[in-house]
Amino acid sequence: MTSAIREINLRARYIVGPLLGALAIVYFGYHVIQGDRGLITWIQKSQQIEITSNELALLEEKYAVLYHRTSMLRPESLDLDLLDERVRSVLNKVREDEIILFHK
Repeated sequence: MTSAIREINLRARYIVGPLLGALAIVYFGYHVIQGDRGLITWIQKSQQIEITSNELALLEEKYAVLYHRTSMLRPESLDLDLLDERVRSVLNKVREDEIILFHK
């Protein structure tokens, strides 16, 4: 019996080290792929950044259009046609001899 236990202890010394090393590699490998800072998370964040960048570009475009329109309403560069258009649109006022065509 004691020789069997001695044999098990001897073989366990040679098995435990590589087994723990293999388990550590599997553990760290899993977290490289699935962890909070792993590859899958990195891909998802990259896609999210791309989508948000596209949304930002659209909002900047809208901002530029609105900025241009409001700059036309400033006293130093007042565009009377734009002012007339906004007044008619907001107040819904038209003279009887006019025809208005709205274009979007």
